[in-house]
Amino acid sequence: MERWSEEDAKAWWASTPWICGFNFLPSTAVNFLEMWHRDSFDRATIERELGWAAEIGYNACRVNLHFLVWKHDRDGLIGRLDWFLDTATRLGIRTVPCLFDDCGFGGAEPVYGPQPDPLPGVHNGRAVASPGRATVMDRNSWPALEAYARDIVRSFGHDRRVLFWDIYNEPGNRMQFSGGGFSLYTDALVPHSRDLMEASFAWVRAEAPIHPLTVGAWTTPLPGENVHPYQTEIDRSALLHSDIITFHAYWRAGQVAKFIDYLEVLDRPMLCTEWMARAVDSRISDQLRMFHDRGVGCFQWGLVRGRTQTDAPWPEALVRTHGGRADRGLWFHDVLHADGSPYDPAEIETIRGLMRPDRTVRQEGA
Repeated sequence: MERWSEEDAKAWWASTPWICGFNFLPSTAVNFLEMWHRDSFDRATIERELGWAAEIGYNACRVNLHFLVWKHDRDGLIGRLDWFLDTATRLGIRTVPCLFDDCGFGGAEPVYGPQPDPLPGVHNGRAVASPGRATVMDRNSWPALEAYARDIVRSFGHDRRVLFWDIYNEPGNRMQFSGGGFSLYTDALVPHSRDLMEASFAWVRAEAPIHPLTVGAWTTPLPGENVHPYQTEIDRSALLHSDIITFHAYWRAGQVAKFIDYLEVLDRPMLCTEWMARAVDSRISDQLRMFHDRGVGCFQWGLVRGRTQTDAPWPEALVRTHGGRADRGLWFHDVLHADGSPYDPAEIETIRGLMRPDRTVRQEGA
């Protein structure tokens, strides 16, 4: 199976309503390992919070899986993912599963079992990578990673509840958060991540899923830099392997618009799979309509404020590089309190106002 043609990608997009989604972790999970673990998979909270999302009008969610859960409890993970897909679909939400992830912001390698409580005030301070950065750099572990990727896609590769497959979240991301600052993991990770990403595309294509495959270009340029779609070797490879174009953009609207302009040369459907960070002026009030009017799907980060503490800002130095200020009086991500009430009612009305026509079309064509 080869990369989809531009025509096939456009036909898939033409059959899909405009995507307005969110990245999902239930408020009771400190990271994705805790979300999917058999002892902490919180069905009641997941169903309740997905229900709130459906009421607002969201029609898609992106969610990371975790290799260690598959390694220790394969059947359990498959069963829980099946339940999740069923629950989301019943509510009108299609799912984008993500197989691998280098965002080990907590700085520790993942360990299967109960996860530690959040670090007070630290944004995503317990985030663990999947399979883990050390495992990515251990080529002897890759046969197990191949078995995992193939098994998940073989199990759900013809499932209409899946929207598309995100093969690898932010390959090569080396950031670690601690206290009020951040550091970088070893440079040695990057070439291994690139090779694992490229191998994963081949593994997944060999299973012939009916859905498009993608990895997002996540290293968008700093303000004032030349905006170009191929920011790093990993981004360049990701874009050239992907059936549809995805990217991350925690920037103000003007900067994001320039990046979209440059990505359009690739002439494929486009979605921003991570965005919305109020402290750096990435806001629902202006960018959501821009995504809608330009036909770019989007998935904001976060839904309900919870154990990930992503309402707290990134470290100050990182926020400054994005032209913002780490204001703890302003939620960074997330849109709902734990009781389902909105952080900013105007944001919810903006989403509802844009999604009502799409919901009407779907109901009439059902």
